[in-house]
Amino acid sequence: MTAGEFLVRRRVPIGFACAIAAYWLATPTPSSILLGAIVAAPGEALRIWAAGHLDKGREITRSGPYRFVRHPLYLGSAILGAGFIVGAHSWWVALVAGGYLAMGLVAAMRAEETALDARFQGAYSDYREGRAAPIQRSFSTSRVMANREYRAVIGFIAGFLLLWVRMRL
Repeated sequence: MTAGEFLVRRRVPIGFACAIAAYWLATPTPSSILLGAIVAAPGEALRIWAAGHLDKGREITRSGPYRFVRHPLYLGSAILGAGFIVGAHSWWVALVAGGYLAMGLVAAMRAEETALDARFQGAYSDYREGRAAPIQRSFSTSRVMANREYRAVIGFIAGFLLLWVRMRL
């Protein structure tokens, strides 16, 4: 098993371990929490927009934010992570969370691209190289729910509430 495969398979438990470490290393202030939430909110908005267009496993999605970026969910997660780093107000958190995001998201994107290209017989390569035409699809709240984006919303809120609790300790 390569390091990338290990990260992809274990990214959720590794993420939780990094989150726990980040929580204890955090030194948030009221202004850092507010600024962090302001930075993070567009990341969650991007994730919601992407989830409202994504039809997982059925096609290569090319509507909504997928017209502009190949991995809007991961980009949104990176922005959320940057917001948490700002909110945590700690260089140690920046190292832990930034390292996790950099390694984990790159590994996940590579694995996902390989899987999509195999599943859809090269159609993902066409999309990646700009040869696939965008499709028109309306945003759908039911797709947001089907893609369980509410979990990321809960995580966003919980992350900043925990920073507030950490600050009060």
